[in-house]
Amino acid sequence: MESIDQLTARTWLATAVAEARTGREEGGIPIGAALYGADGTLLGRGRNRRVQDGDPSMHAETTAFRAAGRQRSYRGTTMVTTLSPCWYCSGLVRQFGISRVVIGEAVTFHGGHDWLAAHGVEIVLLDDPECVAMMREFVARHPQLWNEDIGDRAGEGRCP
Repeated sequence: MESIDQLTARTWLATAVAEARTGREEGGIPIGAALYGADGTLLGRGRNRRVQDGDPSMHAETTAFRAAGRQRSYRGTTMVTTLSPCWYCSGLVRQFGISRVVIGEAVTFHGGHDWLAAHGVEIVLLDDPECVAMMREFVARHPQLWNEDIGDRAGEGRCP
């Protein structure tokens, strides 16, 4: 698989950021994601919908994956997410053989992307200032909801 250039990675991240903004406007957690095919086709996009749907499994990566529908193979696909993927979403990437993850930021939350890299998934960490600012603002305004989302009920800091 060919490496992704910065322009393409940032263009694809814009799709995920748009989803995160929409989620924030809906009163949800501002995390967005998109799944791109090996040929660069947008397969699916989504946002964290845990609050909106009352469903703890509706993480951004999960909604983007579901929106993509069934694929014969996920080899060569790229999951783009505004925030480092949690263990749940990292497991999804590994389970289905998604080849690359483009991450907007890992400052607010450092999820499972090191584990993914250790298992052969290409990781592209962009350190995007807008992604960092959006999450920092959300965490400051809604610490209880953030702690619920990351599973941090006892200071464990498990997953978003």
